[in-house]
Amino acid sequence: MRKKIYEIIELAKEGDQLSDWYDAIMLFFIILSIAPMLFKEPRPLFEITDPIAAIAFIIDYALRWITIDYKLESRKVTSFVKYPFTPMAIIDMLSILPFITYVDKSFRVLRLFRVIKTLRIFRVLRVVRYSGSMEILINVMKDSKRALLEVASLAMGYVFVSALVVFSVEPEAFNSFFDAIYWATVSLTTVGYGDIYPVTTVGRTVAMISSVFGIAIVALPSGIVTAGYLNTLSKKGGGE
Repeated sequence: MRKKIYEIIELAKEGDQLSDWYDAIMLFFIILSIAPMLFKEPRPLFEITDPIAAIAFIIDYALRWITIDYKLESRKVTSFVKYPFTPMAIIDMLSILPFITYVDKSFRVLRLFRVIKTLRIFRVLRVVRYSGSMEILINVMKDSKRALLEVASLAMGYVFVSALVVFSVEPEAFNSFFDAIYWATVSLTTVGYGDIYPVTTVGRTVAMISSVFGIAIVALPSGIVTAGYLNTLSKKGGGE
């Protein structure tokens, strides 16, 4: 019985209609649960739908917990102890926590209520489990982890150097080094909000150089992920 439950909630094999239906239903509840975030004012309908979605998440969490030994391929009791500390289990738990505002109304008068309500956003992360494309993307990022970390290190180093240079040549335009870091970051990503900017010729020259190099640095991770994604898709297509 537990193995059948595991196959329904976890595997989603080709042609497994029960598993496909389960994924579709859970996606529906995820969308239903984040709907209140789209409105500023509370709606009476959400007082009904939100607890229902939370109950569905609790049941899903419980089913995954009692079948975790099949996922980890381990019959040890420790597998059940480890499950609550796995990344997806933590996301699941954080997505369930807002439900306590319905169980105990006293949380509504606490400052903690707003914090708990914002945990709804973790429900969006549950989509990863039910999306094949997101699963592929996560695997690509894991495979390209070293290259992406090197690019991230390069970007952070470049931001720091750019901020240091512009803060040195234009201290009057930046109130603190953090402002320079902020400016360097938005310049690196070629966003350039315009709220902080250099005014001297030297400072503007640094800004131009930073923006030009920023295009190249930002393009690197995109190329790495795209290449890995296409490679994974070609392997998957060849395997089929």
